[in-house]
Amino acid sequence: MKKVIIATRNPGKAREFSALFQPLGYTAETLIDHPEIPDVDETGTTFVENATLKATAVAKALHCPVLADDSGLSVDALDGRPGVYSARYAGLEKDTAKNNQKLLDELAGIPDNERTAHYTCVLVISNADGKRVKTYEATWEGTILTAPRGENGFGYDPLFYVPEYKKTAAELEPSVKDAISHRGRAIQQLADDLKKGAFAE
Repeated sequence: MKKVIIATRNPGKAREFSALFQPLGYTAETLIDHPEIPDVDETGTTFVENATLKATAVAKALHCPVLADDSGLSVDALDGRPGVYSARYAGLEKDTAKNNQKLLDELAGIPDNERTAHYTCVLVISNADGKRVKTYEATWEGTILTAPRGENGFGYDPLFYVPEYKKTAAELEPSVKDAISHRGRAIQQLADDLKKGAFAE
């Protein structure tokens, strides 16, 4: 089975990537498997910039092609926040509970019909020389609840309500979420290219 290196230490993302790549004949290896690689400072102002920083830095360190993801939640009533700061919205310690609470606090008093939001996922592939060779992007529309629901998923998933399913992202079965989420849709674009042999060595 072929191997793909994913530039993330997020266990939730690692699980999703592993599940999404397995049917394509790939095992997903992440930075959890490479503790010697230092964290990459996400100094970009867009998802594309941050994904590129991670993909190129890790590719240069490991001397192999790398896939990096940068993703986050954008809330319309908050002018797109937390956006690229989703993981560290309440502080650099990347505390999910604090991030969710800050989001709820900032949306206090906002009516249900104005709590629209979307997830964005950007995938960047870098070659072994650290050059970006391809970018994929997808979004997932929903609204933000006033209290968390569900035990699956990670990040803001317990607050992200998907109207078509009448469930939060954290209430969806993982296989369903993988099929319809921003990350799942972005990986499907990548999968289509893989099936065409776009990155065949």
